[in-house]
Amino acid sequence: MKAINLLFSLAIIMGIAYYFYRKLPKFNEQEKAPDFVSYTPSGDSIRLSDLRGNIILLDFWGSWCGPCRQENRKIVPLYDKYKNAQFKQAEKFIVLNVGLEKSKERWLAAIKKDNLYWKYHVSGLKRMRDPVAKLYGVNEIPTKYLIDEKGVIRGVNMSFKEINKYLAAQLQ
Repeated sequence: MKAINLLFSLAIIMGIAYYFYRKLPKFNEQEKAPDFVSYTPSGDSIRLSDLRGNIILLDFWGSWCGPCRQENRKIVPLYDKYKNAQFKQAEKFIVLNVGLEKSKERWLAAIKKDNLYWKYHVSGLKRMRDPVAKLYGVNEIPTKYLIDEKGVIRGVNMSFKEINKYLAAQLQ
């Protein structure tokens, strides 16, 4: 009986560990951000490497995701604060939203409603099966990657206080 209880306990612990491991993003700080191509609402392509030279907040979100919509209220003032900033090495601060969506109409309505007025929005309209989300190992949203001007990941799921601190340290 003790052996069965021990095996059962180990199975539960392994299941919990796997659950949390599976939710971790695929890449970590100091790793090169993998390049990708995705498409804007108008069908134009955006390649991550085309934005090199800028500090990029790569934000995975969904119009259907309550916590994502809450975070949008923090991203907008962060963008407002740094969109015209002069950085030591980076040209500018860019937010690149990856919408994990099925409906283009809902996606565009959420962008408008949340006042995500910058130009970098992409989606494969495949929800969690989006190729960019799969590439980055995104299993839950919101997920954020902060990428420096050289294309190196500087933070994964940082708090807005940490992102602000990083950006402030990069100012001239």
